[in-house]
Amino acid sequence: MTPWHQDMADSAAPPPTYGRAMIPSSPARSQSPTTPRATRPLLSPSWFAAVMGTGIVADAAVTLPRGFPGLRTAATVVWAGAVLLLILLAVGYLRQRALRSHAADPVTAQFFGAPPMALLTVGAGTLLLGRRVIGFDAALDVDWVLWSLGTALGLAAACTVPYLMVTRHRFAPDAAFGGWLMPVVPPMVSAATGALLVPYAPAGQLRLALLLICYALLGLGLVAALLVLAMIYGRLVHHDAPTGAIVPTVWIGLGALGQAVTALGALAVAAPSTLPALYARGAEVLALLGGIAVWGFALLWLALATGLTARAIRAGLPFAPTWWSFIFPVGALVTATSTLAARTGSVMFVWAAVVFYVLLVLAWIVVAGRSLRHVATLTAPSRRRELSNSLS
Repeated sequence: MTPWHQDMADSAAPPPTYGRAMIPSSPARSQSPTTPRATRPLLSPSWFAAVMGTGIVADAAVTLPRGFPGLRTAATVVWAGAVLLLILLAVGYLRQRALRSHAADPVTAQFFGAPPMALLTVGAGTLLLGRRVIGFDAALDVDWVLWSLGTALGLAAACTVPYLMVTRHRFAPDAAFGGWLMPVVPPMVSAATGALLVPYAPAGQLRLALLLICYALLGLGLVAALLVLAMIYGRLVHHDAPTGAIVPTVWIGLGALGQAVTALGALAVAAPSTLPALYARGAEVLALLGGIAVWGFALLWLALATGLTARAIRAGLPFAPTWWSFIFPVGALVTATSTLAARTGSVMFVWAAVVFYVLLVLAWIVVAGRSLRHVATLTAPSRRRELSNSLS
């Protein structure tokens, strides 16, 4: 069993009002039994956000409009770490057989979107960076497999979790939080990473189908994300500001918007090899004008998330697995800004991408360090009990 064993809902005590909204005692319109704390599986799907965050640090380095000595080598090492972490978490989670109990939990179910995004992020990194390690053909094959699996799981999460929210789970008026975006963002990640595979698909109808599927996935994820963002904004305005371990999830909105810009840019690059010239030029216009508009909204959400986080830090922000919600969204902002820099040649976007990437790396170092310390704290008592039991 992997040491990344802690449920997001148990990692820190949220404030009373918001906590009741987040973790209701009766999860559904049709009552479902809750899992006793003593037998609750310890590994939550929320921990796959650590793979997403680590993978985006590697992937974003490739997209930067400015290169630095040793950056690609360092990014390859980080990608290898994301691969190892993905394997450990996948094995540990599957061994638990906790899918049904997690689906019954209104909070944990939201994070079913994390495993598919972890697969997609690592798959893209394999094609971008892993080719130097395992060869291009093997890297391409691995990316096809991970993209296909991640897309299938992402679509399952995007359809199933909202259905459970409507039919089984019950939420208080102040229940909306950033985690509600997790099930609907994976299709946008599939669109952005799938665009990398379009040139390698067989020419003709298969390549065209892949491109059109990616655009449909982008539309599915973006429209759903905007609906959820509106609910989250309404919750923030009409109820008490979130505090504690819930605050980092506000950043997930930034990740959704950043992925939309990244996908628009990546699909515009892939379009000329598939679409007629007229529509390919339209894709480029949409990537530029639409991308800049969404990027501007992303900066507004960045300002809001930063303000709420600073407020929470002053009040004392406890560590929780939700801290990984800081990382992937900033990484998505880096790739979005790099996409606009490549499309416009604007120095403003170039240096903004570099600055955001530096902040991303610093945040990743802090969160990874705190996570390792958290795991060590969790595992040490259990090891002492095991030793005591073996001696008795």
